[in-house]
Amino acid sequence: MIEHNISNSSELEALLQSEKSQLLDEVEPLFTPVESFGFRYLINVILLMAIALLILFPKVYFQNKIYYKSRDISVLQHEFDALEEENRIIKASVEQIRFKNQVLDTLF
Repeated sequence: MIEHNISNSSELEALLQSEKSQLLDEVEPLFTPVESFGFRYLINVILLMAIALLILFPKVYFQNKIYYKSRDISVLQHEFDALEEENRIIKASVEQIRFKNQVLDTLF
């Protein structure tokens, strides 16, 4: 604080009040929030979100498509395996019937 030769208390009070107000003026910017969220900031945020969506949307879309196609392929693969097994059984049955017919034809 500044030291002064002051004779009366009213001058002292006035000086202290001016020092308080000066100190308050220096400290006030630290406590008051700065209004930085304006229209331009809003536009920038919306633009950034749009760019993020444009980048991420195709990735998610293609991952989804790949997942569902792989499920379809898996179902078709299981059906193919089942049909192959059924074909093997039918061939064995046909071979058994042919053998039976050949044996019966030779008997008569």
